[in-house]
Amino acid sequence: MAQTGEFTVGNAYRYNHSGPRRWLLSHIWRYKFFFLATTLLYITAWFSYTFSRTLIGAAVDEVLNPTGGDTFLKLGLATLGVLLLDSICGLSGSLSIETIAQRLERDAREELYISLLGKSQTFHDRQRVGDIMARATDDVKQLNGMMNPGVMFIFETVLGLAVPMLYLAAIRLDLLLIPIAFVVIYIITVRAYMGRLNPVLRDQREAFGAMNAGLEETISGIETVKASVQEAFERHKFRRNARLYRDYFVEQGRIEAQYLPMLIYGFVVGLTFLHAMLLYRQGLLTIPQIVTVTALVGVMRFPVFISIFSFSLVQLGIASAERLLNVITAKADLDENLNGHSAPIEGDILFEHVSFCHDNGCILQDISFHVRPGETVAIVGQTGSGKSTLTELINRTYDVTSGRILIDGVDVRDWNLNSLRSQIAKIEQDVFLFSRTLAENIAFGAPGTPQAEIERAAREAQAHDFIMSFKDGYQTEVGERGVTLSGGQRQRIALARAFLSNPRILILDDSTSAIDSATEDEIQKALRRAQEGRTTLLITHRLSQIRWADHILVLDGGRLIASGTHETLLRTSPMYRRIFSRYDAPLPPLAEPESTVKQAARR
Repeated sequence: MAQTGEFTVGNAYRYNHSGPRRWLLSHIWRYKFFFLATTLLYITAWFSYTFSRTLIGAAVDEVLNPTGGDTFLKLGLATLGVLLLDSICGLSGSLSIETIAQRLERDAREELYISLLGKSQTFHDRQRVGDIMARATDDVKQLNGMMNPGVMFIFETVLGLAVPMLYLAAIRLDLLLIPIAFVVIYIITVRAYMGRLNPVLRDQREAFGAMNAGLEETISGIETVKASVQEAFERHKFRRNARLYRDYFVEQGRIEAQYLPMLIYGFVVGLTFLHAMLLYRQGLLTIPQIVTVTALVGVMRFPVFISIFSFSLVQLGIASAERLLNVITAKADLDENLNGHSAPIEGDILFEHVSFCHDNGCILQDISFHVRPGETVAIVGQTGSGKSTLTELINRTYDVTSGRILIDGVDVRDWNLNSLRSQIAKIEQDVFLFSRTLAENIAFGAPGTPQAEIERAAREAQAHDFIMSFKDGYQTEVGERGVTLSGGQRQRIALARAFLSNPRILILDDSTSAIDSATEDEIQKALRRAQEGRTTLLITHRLSQIRWADHILVLDGGRLIASGTHETLLRTSPMYRRIFSRYDAPLPPLAEPESTVKQAARR
């Protein structure tokens, strides 16, 4: 099966990801009507604008050699008409390319966002949020500027050089000698210019991402910064990043200041006029034609001048596209497995010699145990023993390094990811709430849920009373990450969210740590009701919760060192006794411990 994203969107437009330029072209070609219309409109505009210069030459000829009649009127109206056509086509072309620019920005941001949703947790663990935000905002914005005015100026440059040369050729072919030499030199100098500019623009974008990432980290951890009195250090770090970003702009300006085509263009004007005068002395050109030639060469000035901006904008857009594409095409560690197993989960969980490692070492090693449907299993161990990681393997937040995990006899990697995760709920100690209403946060996993059902879930989680104490009740807006609520309130909202989703497997990761004892007693009753018919994995050090677990797993250093009931482990496991040594109740003497392998096999 081909590797796909962890999360995909059906019938989404397929873009070419073989490189930043092809990716941009595939985005632009999606709106080929507007692109072709832009091309046609600008060609018409430039031919009209340039033709007006030949009409001026014809007017000079009429002055020098009057033919009588209404020739002046006709020439004036013709000049007005072609310039009016130039204006209409130019405005229409600008509108067309601006449409492409806005849609390109929107589509690129949407593609990046969908891609980020589809990346595995391993990918997000390696990313700096500020840098991702810089790509999603500023880098995407650069694509807009690349199209308009960047690509628009490219049109202006190419047509502004080519069209006048066609009109010069219509007067005399040898008048192209100097302009063609100029174009050749122009291409050579521009290539050298871009070769020096591209690395600077690429580093400039990276510096912006680093500066933004540092800023985000400081703001997110502002409480720690202030508590540690590290404001001066963070200010110095940001100043250093901002200075580096500024230096790349200075380097860009230095390179642009050495842009030679405008200097060379000055020679082109003088040499072309000298050439025209020589042809006049030979009787090969008339004065009106000299005026026309001079006017046509003058048309080339603006395209040469704006090319310094157009190439910089386009290259900046390409550098940004490369950064965006690096994220979009980053390999996902998990696949969505759209054709995988889908079925209602019964709740049977089997770990077979499971290990999980990453670059810094192994977190879990050779874990084996079996949980039957409807059982409640408590997982205990010292901090860093791998408890949370073990539960994250069940819903494929991460994939096992070796061994396998079976749910209802099917390897979790063979399940349809959406079907698997939709039937598993996890409540963590650090609850994340969105900047939405309390009702929307409770119904996050089940959008469209009636208000009555939301309130029922909140009552079961002992959250209804404190919600109704707020002025706006369930419509109260919470701050980012739920900072306007206490830790206990956030955990009760998370419990309500889990109750509402009606999961088949419930994972509680120290989910009542921030709740007082009185409230915990009420929530324990709700949890017992919620666990009826569900498989529950409970990570906690609270003896009141562990005692009513069907089985207890003891982890130490990433290994399963003991398992059994509370009473059995108190007699057989020194580690388990040490964890609960703070309780005053007398503990029974240790019995001869059994090996974990034998216990796991017997279960």
